[in-house]
Amino acid sequence: MRSESHSRHRRKEILRGILAVSIIIVGLTHFIRPEQYARIVPPPFPPLASVYLSGFFEILGGIGLLIPFVSVAAAWGLVSLFIAVFPANIYMTLHNIEIDGIPHSQSLYVARLPFQAVLIAWAYWYTRQPETQPEAREVAAHAEPLMNR
Repeated sequence: MRSESHSRHRRKEILRGILAVSIIIVGLTHFIRPEQYARIVPPPFPPLASVYLSGFFEILGGIGLLIPFVSVAAAWGLVSLFIAVFPANIYMTLHNIEIDGIPHSQSLYVARLPFQAVLIAWAYWYTRQPETQPEAREVAAHAEPLMNR
């Protein structure tokens, strides 16, 4: 039983690394090719400022996910970020906006929309059971009362 629990924990930590590194890379691309992301920012928002802000928080969230003391807070930040950028994904899909490096396919854009829920759930997974995450227990103890207000 212990080895099964250890295996699950190990798998969760490997997936944490994959999410963190992936989101850091995506965040960096916001600064390398901001015009690509600016195309999908819905009109009421300032395009470049939105791209740089979301890229900054993606990088920050990815790094934070790897730091045990702040990983729970970082996971909550990523959940919020994934929800906040969802309108851009919808806008891209509705207007069939082409992005360099992504196959231009309306069906791909539509299929991508539910993937945002996967990203949200993936980040949310790291907000759960902080007692099993090194040093995150203390942060969770302070954050829990604030979240339950």
